[in-house]
Amino acid sequence: ARERVMRALYSLLLRILSPLLLAWMALRARRAGGRWSVLGAARFGCYPGAARDPGAVWVHAVSLGETRAAHPLIRALLDRGHRVLLTHLTATGWAEGGRVYAAELADGRLRQAWLPYDFPGAARRFLRHYRPAVGVLIEREVWPNLVHAAARAEVPLVLASARMSAASLRVTLRLGALLRPAYGALTRTYAQSLADARRLERAGARQVAVSGNFKFDLRLDRERMDRGADFAARLGRRIVVIASTREGEDAPFVEAIRREIEQRRARGEDCGRPLLFILVPRHPERFEAAAGLLRAAGLPHVRRSRLLELGDGGSTAVEACRDAAVILGDTLGEMAWYYACAQVAIVGGSFAPLGGQNFIEASAQGRPVLVGPHTAHFEQAVADALAAGAIARAADPAQAVRQALRWLDDPAALHRVGEAARDWVRQHAGAVTRVVDGIEDLLARPPRRPPGA
Repeated sequence: ARERVMRALYSLLLRILSPLLLAWMALRARRAGGRWSVLGAARFGCYPGAARDPGAVWVHAVSLGETRAAHPLIRALLDRGHRVLLTHLTATGWAEGGRVYAAELADGRLRQAWLPYDFPGAARRFLRHYRPAVGVLIEREVWPNLVHAAARAEVPLVLASARMSAASLRVTLRLGALLRPAYGALTRTYAQSLADARRLERAGARQVAVSGNFKFDLRLDRERMDRGADFAARLGRRIVVIASTREGEDAPFVEAIRREIEQRRARGEDCGRPLLFILVPRHPERFEAAAGLLRAAGLPHVRRSRLLELGDGGSTAVEACRDAAVILGDTLGEMAWYYACAQVAIVGGSFAPLGGQNFIEASAQGRPVLVGPHTAHFEQAVADALAAGAIARAADPAQAVRQALRWLDDPAALHRVGEAARDWVRQHAGAVTRVVDGIEDLLARPPRRPPGA
């Protein structure tokens, strides 16, 4: 009874605040660009016509990061012959899914849809329309009304590659009467680490197993990697990529780049193979701001989009980089190219209190990686990688740039850390197979309402 009261109060509060929440979504959409459909009918669980193709495996990947994290799982499901319904909440997630699965969208093996806002009726209509056989929520997307509607519809829900920080657990416990039943209604939970599993159990999750992190099972884009490596060889320069920078990080990195280049030139150390930095903001809406910072710092730069216009890795594109100190990464879906170009990777999102960004793709390519002090979203992965000698931590952007250059000046250390990174990724693979086996076990069972539903 208490659960029903709390869920009713949550739904009421959601309705009262919905004008503000929708206005915030519209503002975010305007700033970010792309297709959002903030007020579209599908956002409220309203669909034209009858339901089509019931029985798919529904994977919810809210935004860009979760969509990328889900790629190994989705590929494995498709390879085993399952149809996939892929849902998102943001335009960046939708665009990434559309780009990666263009062929599967065309042949009908995968469909994309917006996950509706967490109103009770919208959640029910979504499940009634698509009728998935099982649902997979990526990392931490547990919505009370959605989980309750899935339990009522007897759709098993799996929380996969799940993580929960200490701070998130504190919030969850404070909202225990609302969130504990939601976690408890999940059919299975596959945690990234033992620490995550213990926190999820305290939050109310049942049937918790440690499966590992999907990000270790990534499939490297060999074609992009080959093009990136070839382009770097043509340039003949020492290259550091600063990837996935978030709000507040670009300015100190640009200043650190400017200072190091000036100091090295003053000492005559940057004549043979001059330095080149690649700066890749995580969100497209910040590309222009980053370009403005580079101009203000007097750092000559060229955009990656311009190199593509000039023929990607051809001689004209190489010539365009001759006098550049920085390549501004203003494209999406090319992280494999950026990492392949560089000898060292600095991964952002961790130099401001934002929890960190995924660094595993860089490690899988054998790139020595530097992260900042704020890595709560990748707590276990960072701890394991540090212990394996696969990454290093820096206190701030200036220190990170200095350490990257020290690695460039020490080929033996560069090779040692790079090989440790590759080995570390290989040792942690296998999470996707464990989860897909669990999903297929649920698919083979008759529908059963989870405990507490």
